Amino acid sequence: MKSKITILSILGFLAVALGAFGAHGLKSYNLAPKIMHAYETAVQYHFYHLLAMAFVVVIGNKLPEGKVNLIFRLFLIGIFCFSGSLYGITFAAAAGYSISWLGPITPIGGLIFMAAWGLLGFTAYKSQITQ
Repeated sequence: MKSKITILSILGFLAVALGAFGAHGLKSYNLAPKIMHAYETAVQYHFYHLLAMAFVVVIGNKLPEGKVNLIFRLFLIGIFCFSGSLYGITFAAAAGYSISWLGPITPIGGLIFMAAWGLLGFTAYKSQITQ
């Protein structure tokens, strides 16, 4: 539990810092609107799934421990793949580079998010959580 809260704290710090950097620091780079939109999406999904991970920790005592750990890890991997690839593409564009090879990693992250949500729902259903 302690390590999960530490991970959540780090992810929360990064989400706020990256969001603030996107709102203020990236303006001077005059990036294409498509790139800026991708960055904003990365920050949003980072926050959404950080909150999902916190939710899993909160209800963790009502679910099998192994499933809680797997769901938590899937959300974490999803953040790295989905948001991380979009962050990387944006930072590369700001530096004048194109790392388009990161593009296909983004939907993989989305699929991992879907797997985490599906596993959470299925596990909750099987565990007969009523609240």
